Amino acid sequence: MTTRYHNTVLIDGTGAAPVLDAVLDVDDGLIAYAGPAATAPPLASASHAPASATGSATAVDLGGRTLLPGFFDCHAHLCMTPRRALFAGLTADPTVETFEIAARLRATLHAGVTSLRDLGGIPAGYRSAIEGGLIEGPRLQVAVKVISHTGGHADCSLPSGIDAASHLGEIADTPDEARIAARRMLRAGADVVKVCATGGMGSPHDDPDDEGLTVEELRAVVDEAARHRGKPVAVHAQGTAGIRNALHAGVASVEHGYGMTDELCDLALEKGTFLVPTLSTVFTPLDPATMTEYHFQKKNRWAGISKENIAHAIARGVPIALGTDAGVVPHARNLLELGHLVGLGMSPLASITAGTLNAARLLGVDDRLGSLEAGKTADFVVVDGDPLQDIGALGRPDAIVFVAQGGVERKNLL
Repeated sequence: MTTRYHNTVLIDGTGAAPVLDAVLDVDDGLIAYAGPAATAPPLASASHAPASATGSATAVDLGGRTLLPGFFDCHAHLCMTPRRALFAGLTADPTVETFEIAARLRATLHAGVTSLRDLGGIPAGYRSAIEGGLIEGPRLQVAVKVISHTGGHADCSLPSGIDAASHLGEIADTPDEARIAARRMLRAGADVVKVCATGGMGSPHDDPDDEGLTVEELRAVVDEAARHRGKPVAVHAQGTAGIRNALHAGVASVEHGYGMTDELCDLALEKGTFLVPTLSTVFTPLDPATMTEYHFQKKNRWAGISKENIAHAIARGVPIALGTDAGVVPHARNLLELGHLVGLGMSPLASITAGTLNAARLLGVDDRLGSLEAGKTADFVVVDGDPLQDIGALGRPDAIVFVAQGGVERKNLL
């Protein structure tokens, strides 16, 4: 049966100008038509049902609201929440945590994110639970854990020697160990392998300017992932030297990228590497009362540098895919990231493409997701407002009034 969504402004995710009086036809979970109402097929024939058939089509009036593809968040950590102490996981009840993560998944879906890449901290079982209809949430790709060296960004060892987050980090200190660590993640069901090429802000033992895995170690991971049906490698890389190492190693995406330079923009453009800038972590106000001293000092030192360098990468045309580092920042506010991209010089329409078709390209699913085009899966959202005039509307979950996945209604406030 065909469902027609009409009386809407269509932003299809490809970067094309909006269609002011548009129609979206959905048939059996796929898009049958997306475009101007004036050229839409007759409603009954859209499902190839006889014109006289009853119940063969349904029309939904969207009241002039804006219709967009379902959004992606290419960098999240569903196991984390802001300001949660690192050692809290040692005393947490894993059953309760399972339900808390399920709640975050549902809230994120209702905020307009229909596909999400978790870059460390949750097992592949959450992906299977969503695919099996046991819980509601974005379509998931998972990294399972983050590969780091001893003392690196994903080494969560406490002074006592206890690993405070064994579910998050995987340690490797040679090229062979890095390859074996990648194999363990792939065995655990990883869709993408996550590695650390630099230190980070929230980790106690290192700094964003510190290098993480060596070029040889990074190349071993990239090679191993490629041997498994060409799976991609995402790299935590904040400082300049580590970003350079990651780009030379052939990773698919640079996560954060705060130390991007003109040279590195050239290299990313040459290799077609995506940048996932996670600006939500940069724009979040700093509160020393709720942060460790080392975390506050690093964030304070890097905030301005990060904005300047990412703005330059945007201006240079480096491919951008939306990612938020949700978990470090609040969940279910993912689309605030669009406004941060616009704040650093991206047009509202380009920011929407970064969160839809560009993100789908990074995740390798642009053949079926990321834009509203005939033949693609019917993942879409409806927002109350004009995001091209007020991009912040997409960052307000209450303004997202309708969410569908594969044509199935997940949220309806119409």
